[in-house]
Amino acid sequence: MKAIVVVDENWAIGRDGDQLIYLKEDLKHFRQLTSGHGVILGRKTLATFPNGMPLKNRLNHILSHNPQFQLEGAVVHRTIDSILQTVQDDDFVIGGASVYEQLLPYCDTVYVTKIHATFPADCYFPNLDIAPDWGISEESAPLEQDGIAYHFVTYRRTT
Repeated sequence: MKAIVVVDENWAIGRDGDQLIYLKEDLKHFRQLTSGHGVILGRKTLATFPNGMPLKNRLNHILSHNPQFQLEGAVVHRTIDSILQTVQDDDFVIGGASVYEQLLPYCDTVYVTKIHATFPADCYFPNLDIAPDWGISEESAPLEQDGIAYHFVTYRRTT
C-alpha cells in the first residue's frame, strides 16, 4: 500500500480532529494521486470531509469499531485484518493518526507534503527522516500559499 499525509516541521498532522492546514495545490496533488484508487481511513477522518461523505472516484475503506456504523458508497471494516484482506497494493492510507500507525508497516511508499512551519497539534506521523527503513526518492520544488512554504516529498521503504 501507499500512504499520503501532510506534516509540519515536527511531523504533526492534526489538531482537534482536523488537518492542520488546507493548501490548494496539496489538495490537487492528493486528488491526482488517489483518484481511481482505494483510500483507507478512519471514521473520524471521514467526518472531516464535506458532509461526512466518501471521496468521489475512489473506493473508500472506512475503519470503524462501531458495529452500528454503515455508510452507503463505502466499505466499512471493523478490524485492520479485514482491511488487509481486502485492499490492493496501489490503495492509499489517508488517516487519521491511529490508522497510519497501524498500516504504515504495510506501506512501501509515503507521499508527504512537508509544510515549512509548525502548528499547534495533537496528532503526529512517524518522522520518516530518522526512520532507518525509509529514504527520500523524490522531492518537488518549493511551493507557497499565503506565506506558507511547503514541498512534496516521496519516501520509499528501503528494507
